[in-house]
Amino acid sequence: MVFQIIRRWLIISNTNTNKEDEPRVNSEIRASEILLIDDQGNKLGVVQVSEALRLAEEREMDLVEVAPLAHPPVCRILDYGKYRFQQQKRDKDARKKQKNQTVKEIKMRPKIDQHDYDFKVRAIRSFLTDGHRVKVSVFFRGREMTFLDRGREVLNRVKADIEPLGKVETEPRMEGAYMRMMVSPSANQPSPKPDKPKPGKESGDSAQQDERLPEDADNAG
Repeated sequence: MVFQIIRRWLIISNTNTNKEDEPRVNSEIRASEILLIDDQGNKLGVVQVSEALRLAEEREMDLVEVAPLAHPPVCRILDYGKYRFQQQKRDKDARKKQKNQTVKEIKMRPKIDQHDYDFKVRAIRSFLTDGHRVKVSVFFRGREMTFLDRGREVLNRVKADIEPLGKVETEPRMEGAYMRMMVSPSANQPSPKPDKPKPGKESGDSAQQDERLPEDADNAG
């Protein structure tokens, strides 16, 4: 019990020293009355802060001010050391995920043929499955600039064909001779199902094409 109290005190002290935006904890709470929520999520009503501190101490937990601007301020009883550990772990995982995420670019033409279109859509879906953002670009050359609607139609097809793996982050817009749209992985992506192998040479050729798809597609244009 004593060790747990010391551990929580050290975590709280280090946290509040390093970050000014951290919530007030225990004796740092300045209000005399607070709206108290216990460790089970139950509202206990407005109580004196001294009474709330007593209840938190009885449960070997901390009193944390979660809504300082409310009248009266809202405080919760919880294990602040454990809460901070879980929060830091979530932040670390989020930073790691963001670091591993890169932006891929797939280029198309307004008059792209069906075979090339299917090839590049498969590449986009593969990138999204791997957690990457994808910039989909339609390049206009010369007189094609007078037919911008065709480029928008291509991007709208892509938008429909990547669901539910991706979502549009930036709607199509012109950047010089390119019409670009940014898509990012959906949070609720379905788990990919492995393709069933089919006998014959055609199946082997198809599998070989899929293996080199992401690398080749990024340079296609």
